[in-house]
Amino acid sequence: MDAMKLLLERTSAVKVQEPGPTQEELDTILRSAVRAPDHGRLRPWHFIVITGEARVRFGSLLAESLKAREPTATLEMLEREQHKALRAPVVIVVVARIKTGDKIPDVEQIVSAGAAAEHIMLAAQALGFGAMWRTGAPAYDERVKEGLRLQADDAIIGFIHIGTPAVVPPESPRPELNDVVTRWQD
Repeated sequence: MDAMKLLLERTSAVKVQEPGPTQEELDTILRSAVRAPDHGRLRPWHFIVITGEARVRFGSLLAESLKAREPTATLEMLEREQHKALRAPVVIVVVARIKTGDKIPDVEQIVSAGAAAEHIMLAAQALGFGAMWRTGAPAYDERVKEGLRLQADDAIIGFIHIGTPAVVPPESPRPELNDVVTRWQD
């Protein structure tokens, strides 16, 4: 796929299904992620790939964290939370491994991991897959971080769900450039 066409037509999947990327395709997607801009060459990103039966265990972690955050959560709410891990054949947890105290500010390390996540989104679409980037309360929950064996300073940037698009995503309106761009003049 032409790079400019990909950038101008990038969309987030609404719903994905099997099949997901092969191991070779997944490796290609992840190789694109490690090309993200990285001030200071800190390599502040880390990727946790969740596939197969591991998604069921990840879903249990999500449900357990919801139950701890919201003790009155209903069985239906817990089941819905657990099912989130099964939305796609592949879930990639994108993590910023922040090196606090480094000369490179934390925010730049987080932005670098965000750029790596966007590379994953673009690479997946370039290979014909759909991808959706999710966060929500689990991304900020210490129990989820502990369950994924992350460090206290690590930040979950997002959960990227990848699979074959099940539906064509609707075209979402984009802002006019004049609404989001100013031209600075001294």
